Amino acid sequence: MLPAPAGSGIVFRRTDLDNFEIPANGRNVAKVSYATSLMRQGVLISTTEHLLSALIGMGIDNVIVELDNLELPILDGSALPYVDAILGAGIRTQRRRRETIRVLRPVEVREGDKFIGVYPGSGYSIQYAIEFPPPIGRQSALIDLAAETYGAFIAPARTFGYKADEKKLRDMGLIRGAGPTNAIILGENGPENGPLRFADEYVRHKVLDLIGDLALAGRRIEGHVVAERAGHAMHTALVARLLKDRSAWELAHVPVPAPTEQATTGAQANNPLASPVLQGA
Repeated sequence: MLPAPAGSGIVFRRTDLDNFEIPANGRNVAKVSYATSLMRQGVLISTTEHLLSALIGMGIDNVIVELDNLELPILDGSALPYVDAILGAGIRTQRRRRETIRVLRPVEVREGDKFIGVYPGSGYSIQYAIEFPPPIGRQSALIDLAAETYGAFIAPARTFGYKADEKKLRDMGLIRGAGPTNAIILGENGPENGPLRFADEYVRHKVLDLIGDLALAGRRIEGHVVAERAGHAMHTALVARLLKDRSAWELAHVPVPAPTEQATTGAQANNPLASPVLQGA
């Protein structure tokens, strides 16, 4: 991850393809199933949601992400290693005021009994409910990103999957790198590689994914998001519908403090009024 000028946004750079760049925005969404992929002019980047989530959660607006293949590393299945790397590099506030997408009226996507919507509201909050077969069942969570909670309460939540689905998914060419070191493996009696990091780690990870997918709006959202049994496809569908309806939002400019070259603390990194850039990594 490299520093980027103010106004650059989040940009992926394929160093193995002559530094070809793919901005992280809704126009470049390629395919969405068990992960979110971006594509521009035939060049693909897959599994973007965990890193995008970490960047938005830690308040990073402008950064260049270099990679030398088509997939971002899954690491431990959470966004915590990315958060640690960001804090280790340091964060700098830039002169330009942060631009946010301020939601003016409700935008919703429905699919049977599944639902996701974004509504006017101050700050950036997410309410998510999931329902899966045992041993997960139903879980719900409410997170306020303006309250500096991401690093401690969302980033450590790992992706998960059912042992019974493993063969089917591998036959589809998915989860090839998945294993007990980077995912919660669920058997009939619960996690096979416990303990969980949180009692409600499953829904927290869905919030993590949603934050990453909504980053494809191109700017941090100012509003309240509600999701009921949604997933990557519905997350990105909401982004597309929101951006298409120009009457549903406006660009808001948030003033920032005087710029500094010093690395911030974790609490400062989450400051919703800052417009930080990765200082170096």
